Amino acid sequence: MFEWKLVGLFVITAIAEIVGCYLPYLWLNQNRSAWLLLPAALSLAAFAWLLSLHPTAAGRVYAAYGGVYIGVAILWLWLVDGITPTRWDLLGSAVALAGMAIIMFAPRSG
Repeated sequence: MFEWKLVGLFVITAIAEIVGCYLPYLWLNQNRSAWLLLPAALSLAAFAWLLSLHPTAAGRVYAAYGGVYIGVAILWLWLVDGITPTRWDLLGSAVALAGMAIIMFAPRSG
């Protein structure tokens, strides 16, 4: 059964991971302040904690999360980096999200 709450948790988890990786990128590649590493570390800690809140087996969560991460990363590309996703970016994201839906919402026995 599809659950918006679960999808929302995946999206928040992905944002935490992306922020945790984007801030060091700014420091390393755009000569921004090293102080960005502090919120980056906090964001990555939040990411790990958020992954632990998902109500199913860890391996299944990690596999499904990858699909959501791809979709959120493409959205980040557009909204933060200012780069319009190509139709191939969008198709790839759709395929990844379909994979996530199959993994997380398929009927299970037992």
